[in-house]
Amino acid sequence: MGIRLSILDQTPIFAGESPTEAFHHTIELAQLAERLGYHRFWVSEHHDSDRVAGSSPEVLISYLLANTNKIRIGSGGVMLQHYSPYKVAENFNVLAALAPGRIDLGIGRAPGGLPRSTRALQQGIVEPATLAEKLLELEQYLHNRLDDAHPHAGIIAAPVVDIPAELYVLGTSVASAEIAAESGLPYVFALFINSDEQIALDAFEAYKRNFQSKNGRVPQPILALSVIVADSTDEAEELAGGYELVKIKLASGKTLTVGTKELAEEFGRQSNAAYTIETQQAQITRGTKEFVRTKLLELQQKFAVDELIVVSTNVQNFEQRKRSYVFLKDAFSEQEGSELEWEQTVTG
Repeated sequence: MGIRLSILDQTPIFAGESPTEAFHHTIELAQLAERLGYHRFWVSEHHDSDRVAGSSPEVLISYLLANTNKIRIGSGGVMLQHYSPYKVAENFNVLAALAPGRIDLGIGRAPGGLPRSTRALQQGIVEPATLAEKLLELEQYLHNRLDDAHPHAGIIAAPVVDIPAELYVLGTSVASAEIAAESGLPYVFALFINSDEQIALDAFEAYKRNFQSKNGRVPQPILALSVIVADSTDEAEELAGGYELVKIKLASGKTLTVGTKELAEEFGRQSNAAYTIETQQAQITRGTKEFVRTKLLELQQKFAVDELIVVSTNVQNFEQRKRSYVFLKDAFSEQEGSELEWEQTVTG
């Protein structure tokens, strides 16, 4: 089967950069992705952080739509547990009205920040609904099909649109896969967060086995992973650096991936619970165009997916980050021209 390439950008703020510069990089990447023919471009949601700028994906999406013409733009993802499904539906119905057929609404399960930001975001929420319950309600609002028995029956999430945002469930576990399957929605496994390939395989298997088809939908598994493409193996290794995944495991059994050991320790302190911290080398598919193409095709076959969402956030030099995306698309293109595109990008 063929392969579809997409991009997730986390709007990183590196040393010496301002949030404004980080956002301009995201805008430029979206425009580059559109010119190169990537299928979709997603942005993330993080809170209480000086390392990433994207705390409000729906606001950023609206700006990206205004600065692109046809590429799908979406969230990877909105942390629905913090919000009213009604308000999220309104936000994305506005976006869908502004750019019909171009909006993706990826939903994540992670808190997106430290415990104090979760408390601030969920202020006033006494008994939060489960993510599965919120997903069902969100989809009903998006399609203006709220059940008659719902407490808010009759309300609409204005504006009502002909082509609502497409819903996706994002996750790193079998549990998230089962939620996607129960909801009958596409599922994205984030291998760049949980690099355990066996868990990814188990998650995709559970997703396909338990998928509840709605409105003729079929399972749509997608793999998201870190990729770096460079002129040489040595350059790719240098760009990858010593990037590590830092995980905090709480006594409750919950495991989360955070950016640094310091953040993990702060998370543990704010959670007021016993915890342990583990670090492991991040799994980044890296190398020359030929090598990366071979490895990605192997992963495609292994996980039986036809779309890869790639992340190159940890490449600090912006020109090299852009170049990686150009090289990746070129590696899978049967037509020449990506190299010229890169030259045009560099020269203005």
